[in-house]
Amino acid sequence: MTSPSADGQIPEGAAAPHTEAVFTEKGRDLSERGHQSRRGPALEQGEALANTLKPRHLSMIALGGVIGAGLLVASSTAILAAGPAVILAYALAGVVVVLVMRMLGEMASISPETGSFSAYATRFIGPWAGLSIGWLYWWFWVVVVGIEATAAAVIISGWLPEVPQWIPALIITLVFLIANLISVKSFGEFEFWFASIKIVSIIIFIIVGALLIAHVIPNNTATFGNLAPADGGFAPFGVAGILAALLPVIFSMFGAEVATIAAGESEQPAQAVRKAVNSVVWRILLFYIGSILVVLIVLPWDQITAGVSPFVTMLNAAGIGWAALAMDIIVLSALLSTLNASLYTASRMAFSLSRRGEAPKAFRKVSKRGTPYVAILASAVVGLLSVVLNYTTPEYVFSFLVNSTGAVAIFVWIVIAVSQLRSRRILAEDAVAAGEDPNATTKGAIRMWGFPWLTWVVIVALSALLIYMFFAGETRLIEVTTSFIIAGISIVAGVVVQRKQKRERAAAAVAPASGTGTGSGTVSTAPAPGSDPTSTPSTK
Repeated sequence: MTSPSADGQIPEGAAAPHTEAVFTEKGRDLSERGHQSRRGPALEQGEALANTLKPRHLSMIALGGVIGAGLLVASSTAILAAGPAVILAYALAGVVVVLVMRMLGEMASISPETGSFSAYATRFIGPWAGLSIGWLYWWFWVVVVGIEATAAAVIISGWLPEVPQWIPALIITLVFLIANLISVKSFGEFEFWFASIKIVSIIIFIIVGALLIAHVIPNNTATFGNLAPADGGFAPFGVAGILAALLPVIFSMFGAEVATIAAGESEQPAQAVRKAVNSVVWRILLFYIGSILVVLIVLPWDQITAGVSPFVTMLNAAGIGWAALAMDIIVLSALLSTLNASLYTASRMAFSLSRRGEAPKAFRKVSKRGTPYVAILASAVVGLLSVVLNYTTPEYVFSFLVNSTGAVAIFVWIVIAVSQLRSRRILAEDAVAAGEDPNATTKGAIRMWGFPWLTWVVIVALSALLIYMFFAGETRLIEVTTSFIIAGISIVAGVVVQRKQKRERAAAAVAPASGTGTGSGTVSTAPAPGSDPTSTPSTK
């Protein structure tokens, strides 16, 4: 298979992907890869997304995507679990994220796709993997819609106590539903400004922290000795504490891959992917490790309060009385940003699954402005349902929904690693089958470091983390068990669909020989090497 062009399109005459769900409707290829050729998109009317995200949108989505309530508030839990050694947890998690993004970047720079890792799993592992991880990812983000809307409503209700919490939760969700329906550009604008607020806030925190450390702002707590206090030292809870902190830290970094999904709707997809992947190192160093290190130097770690932003505690130490209000505004911005991104990400994953024949075909419908409105509406409805469940059955159904997403991040990263591990061999085989130079497949693409050894290290490390979750306390046990149940259901569904594909492809292969042709809703064989993958099979 040849390398795609800079805009992510497949050169004409390329070989069919090694493992691909090729569905047809009236003989038309509906797989995601089957929609593009060198001549441009070969989509049916009403199925093309608008490539209107600007470079500044993608830059801010990439920069701000890793900053959320997990860093701004939940970092207090990680600090109390490990003490100053939480820095090691952030460093370890950062290394994992950087390597996973590098792997994803290698595949995305060769072929930027809206389905991102789900589409790559279909190509390089099998349709069952693409379907199962795609639906798990969709499930994760629609549940997050409910979580973020509820959390944002709690902050707003603190300012307006006479207003029931469900009202702002409903209004917030509807506002971002409308924004996502209008155009992808409106989503990009919201994310641009929300990300700007988060980035500027973190930079201000670091500057204020540096002034406290230098004692330009008078205080009695800032000292490097806080990193290794006399009572407990650097790691008061040992390795167990670092591992306990590692899980919430890793989960707080989940979402960096959204930039590769959004890149599929940008003006320059391949360039956007490269920027997002290459900037992930300094993003984690600055926003996570840098900001938490400043907090740990300014304050003794045992002065942090669980559930209270360590940044608020730090600013209070500086005598800034309005710190709590400022943090509420910043956290609200982060929550709204995540809710906006959740609707966007879930809808694009549903759209991609549909184009590959792994979701209802209605999800392929696109408005005149280039937004997959059916997929957006479906994702918002499920998100709103989770909001309702949070207020009606918080201890049962909603709790189950939240727990079911507990290990999805690790599942996604493992699938990315396995896909990348298999991708080079499969791309090379496809190129050879097409009579092309295998090295041309990845020419100019991002390359994973230390392949395949570092890829294997990541797979083993993430698998070990999944096993650790079974022994990390009752809450984690419930999360990982529930997540495995949901994952098992999705895998079974994927296998069933894949077997159905094989049967229908076999039937479709026999049909032309008997002169019957292919009908609506059947499955065609993959295009032969050298043929246009978007052409309609002829019937005689």
